[in-house]
Amino acid sequence: MPELTTVASGRPVAVLLATFNGGRFLPEQLDSLAAQRGVDWTLFWRDDGSSDDTVAIVTAFIARIGHGVRVDGPAGRIGPTESFLLLLSHAAHAMPDAVMAFADQDDVWLEDKLTRGLRGLRDPVGPAIYCSRQILVGESLQVLRPSAPLREPPGFAAALTQNIATGCTVMLNPAAVALLVGSRAPSATLHDWWCYLVVMAAGGRLVLDQEPSVLYRQHAANMIGAPQSLSRRATAALLRGPDMFMNVLRGHVAALLAQPALLSSESASVLAILQAGLHGGWAERRRALRLPGLCRQTAVETALFRWWFLIG
Repeated sequence: MPELTTVASGRPVAVLLATFNGGRFLPEQLDSLAAQRGVDWTLFWRDDGSSDDTVAIVTAFIARIGHGVRVDGPAGRIGPTESFLLLLSHAAHAMPDAVMAFADQDDVWLEDKLTRGLRGLRDPVGPAIYCSRQILVGESLQVLRPSAPLREPPGFAAALTQNIATGCTVMLNPAAVALLVGSRAPSATLHDWWCYLVVMAAGGRLVLDQEPSVLYRQHAANMIGAPQSLSRRATAALLRGPDMFMNVLRGHVAALLAQPALLSSESASVLAILQAGLHGGWAERRRALRLPGLCRQTAVETALFRWWFLIG
């Protein structure tokens, strides 16, 4: 994976913030955005129908900093994934040469978060997505633990089994943004997973920063939250059963196959084998499971994935 350098790009950044009833934690996130050092950034914000003081908080913040855009969209709630992808499209039209950075409403950024993302994405060779580890914190920002390090190497096949690009840390270079704006995401996906998949499907790069860049707040209203311990994750997965996971996998495979312009030849071959496995018998499924890199981050998770794929 690319090494992070010590000199940041001068490229502007569009910060994409999707909110919904985030007033409790939002001021600390906005303060951490205002504290970003040495970066030319503009905030693009969409609210998804908040009933608390979220809109007033962000409106006052934009008035104070003087460089923010409120993005209106469809009436009614559309959820975080559609909100972020709508923001991405709007910001790409307004700032076509910008790096895009997703921002959740309840975290706190370290002061060099944007600078480090720009360093990782400064090489202009093809589409690239940057992400980092996080410091997991409680509701009052008490430190819990760092997020887990990457155990298995990233790649397109691995991206189909698991998302490792945590949305609150993700930044995208203009080449990646151009791919994503022209793509059609399946309904069951998450915005960060779809971004990771599309970049890897095109033969792009994942730039993983092993140093945390975000205080990732864990609380009862988290949309996703950080992964739990291995034993608790395994228990929860077993209780859920294979249907949810396999439906997401089928949706991702079908959506990508329907958009061949997004795919490298290698990715197209991987998808063809997986599609045959998803709709074929045991022989086709076993062949799919022999694809290099088709694994999750731990042996237990990979074993469970393989079993679900065989039966599912």
